[in-house]
Amino acid sequence: MPWTSAHLKWLKKTKLKLSTIDNKNIEVWKFCHQDDPAILSAWAKHFRNHYCRDNEIDNFRKGYGYQRKDYLLKIKFPDNLKTPGPSIRAGDFGEVLVADYLNFVLGYWVPRIRYSEKDIRNESSKGCDVIGFKILGDDISDEDSLAIYEAKTQFSGKSAKPRLQDAINGSALDSLRKAETLNAIKQRLFDKQHLDKAIIVERFQNPADKPYTVYFGAVALFETALIDIELLKEACATDHPFPNALSLVVIHGTDMMKLVHKLYDRAADEA
Repeated sequence: MPWTSAHLKWLKKTKLKLSTIDNKNIEVWKFCHQDDPAILSAWAKHFRNHYCRDNEIDNFRKGYGYQRKDYLLKIKFPDNLKTPGPSIRAGDFGEVLVADYLNFVLGYWVPRIRYSEKDIRNESSKGCDVIGFKILGDDISDEDSLAIYEAKTQFSGKSAKPRLQDAINGSALDSLRKAETLNAIKQRLFDKQHLDKAIIVERFQNPADKPYTVYFGAVALFETALIDIELLKEACATDHPFPNALSLVVIHGTDMMKLVHKLYDRAADEA
């Protein structure tokens, strides 16, 4: 399998204690990435396979006459220069990192099919950003859980933006997008003949007859220099339809936009 969690050794939970204006706790994590070629290479493969599986790329590229690198950079990956390509890169990177957090830190199964179905590379994918599934046993239980997380990034700019509040506001809509997003995931899994995985999604499509627990998350990802503690503390979740089921997370690191471009470049170079 192409997936790896090796890069999450760089994700460190800090001791910083923050709360919002409505007294919700904010977890703060720091992404302390390093220049480790082995981990970066494994991570680049992991990242690349979100857009195009390695065992499929030759079939997809040959009509263009492109080598793998050019196919990825010109057709699949968001553009590194042309607007809004860089911001889409940052957004996709943030969502994938949150998917990794949900998968490898919180223990959910997260489908890795969101970006491979893009029609336009310089556009964001629609629907809920990240969905994770957790089934506790062979029998259906109302303690089975669905986690729906919204991710917002700011890796560039001169001053901080209210990205945590933006993530909260986005998360407030996720309960309305849930049914359509689950359908889209299930359809894509069926298309790829991942029938066992599609059945997992199906378990969560009828909460009235087959109840389960839903958790929501709002994640803001920042360049460290752009974090504004007071702005984070001004965030408010009182308008969220499920505030008691909402987790708030901030992830920050240095040179994040450089890391984003470096990861895309390595993913293309090593295809």
